[in-house]
Amino acid sequence: MSQSLHTQVVESLGRKIVRGELSRGAVVRAEVLESEYGVSRGVIREALRSLALLGLTESVKSVGVRVRDRIHWNPYAREIIRWRLAENDLGAQLRALTELRSAVEPVAAALAAQHAPDELSGRLMEIAARMRTVGRSGDLHTFEALDIEFHALVLVGSGNEMFAHLDIPIAEVLKGRTELGLMPERPHEEALQWHVDVADAIQGRRPREAREAMDKIVERTIAEIEQIWSDVPRIYPPADA
Repeated sequence: MSQSLHTQVVESLGRKIVRGELSRGAVVRAEVLESEYGVSRGVIREALRSLALLGLTESVKSVGVRVRDRIHWNPYAREIIRWRLAENDLGAQLRALTELRSAVEPVAAALAAQHAPDELSGRLMEIAARMRTVGRSGDLHTFEALDIEFHALVLVGSGNEMFAHLDIPIAEVLKGRTELGLMPERPHEEALQWHVDVADAIQGRRPREAREAMDKIVERTIAEIEQIWSDVPRIYPPADA
């Protein structure tokens, strides 16, 4: 029960900070939160500790717990990505994640064609084939799960541990596209084929082709959703940081 209460408080406070309801420099006091949420002081302390680990808050001597500027937030944290996508930061968050994908995933695909073990490349071929079948059926929920596994395996197959640990932010943007209704009812046939092309090139040890096919996947994604961020200004780094 305490874990559930802890999660509820973290979710509520995290969303308030991300949407700006609790702005930079705001001081939050444990005793006030204890009364507001009707939970124990221990639950509040653990929740504030979790927010501090995400870079959202900090403890200041003789002041209390203070909300930090967004420049200190952990942009790769699953919670922050999810909160930004759900709140008024959707455009900027989608742009940042999609640009990250365009910079990393084609390179990861090329590296996977050179370094991925046979078992992994074989699994990619299986997933790509299933994605085609499931995509054509219109089962977006299953397609999303397969898509996430596919892209995570490409990152792992690169043999680069830094790339491999980008699986969470990339998974979140793939989930977000479906949850926010940004996916077509059925994935485009070209996109389904490009996933097969990536997997085939990785299995066949053809780095250039793997990179080019992944480039097409990401470019198609950008074309489909860039209107969401076209009018969103770039505010990072903050002028007063």
